[in-house]
Amino acid sequence: MTEQRSAAIYGVGSMGGAILDGLLSAREPHDPEVLAVVRRADQAAELDSRDGVRAVGAEEAAAEADVHLVTVKPYDVLDLLRPLHDALRPGSVVVSLALGISLADLRGALPDGVAAVRGMPSTPARVGQGMTVLSVGDDVSDDQLDTVRTLLAPTGRSVVLPEAQQDVATALSGSAPAYFYLVVEALVDAGVAGGLPRATATDLAVQAALGAGSMMRESDLEPVLLRAQVTSPGGSTAAALRELEAGGLREIFARAVRACTDRSAGR
Repeated sequence: MTEQRSAAIYGVGSMGGAILDGLLSAREPHDPEVLAVVRRADQAAELDSRDGVRAVGAEEAAAEADVHLVTVKPYDVLDLLRPLHDALRPGSVVVSLALGISLADLRGALPDGVAAVRGMPSTPARVGQGMTVLSVGDDVSDDQLDTVRTLLAPTGRSVVLPEAQQDVATALSGSAPAYFYLVVEALVDAGVAGGLPRATATDLAVQAALGAGSMMRESDLEPVLLRAQVTSPGGSTAAALRELEAGGLREIFARAVRACTDRSAGR
């Protein structure tokens, strides 16, 4: 990574591990090691065995890193940060990647001079295809925001939104990979029911998902127009889409997004 600042990851579970893998995938030999803060000795030993990672205690990470990526469970975030109040260096940035921890919550746990960023990543960060939705406090400079986005670039894309939009963005980004996995799972089951071997059905459905995603990303056309290109009047695709519409697919996704948004907002 170009001009990489030193980074610490607090908690290397599913999400933290995905981000760590993304960072390491683009790390150059001269870049600083990524500091990893974990609770279990066996996990620390495993991380120490990987090139580019050093397992350290929380206070050491707080004193050394420029950017602090906090990926512990939401109920642990403030309990982690409060004891580090005096160790965090002025000018550093704390990025909470935990659901429901507000910028006000972060500001209350951090010392003056330490900037707060709220973010929601997605697990495809592990393969460089994630999306991190960021919201920044008033004390975050453009340079600090650029540093965070540059640091996260190997994990995929990032977008900056007002904090009020974080909950619905979580429903469309952080949680959405699970929706697509379920869709592919359902397609695979349908293919097996139609007589395909499960491995073949999986390969076909996964490639369709990958291809459709790439087309939407690389094309200037809206999804509705891309769909029209696949749908001949009165054809087999039109018959399939008619069944999906009759089954209430749009309303199902609308309800799913509302439910996810409400849960994210604590409602």
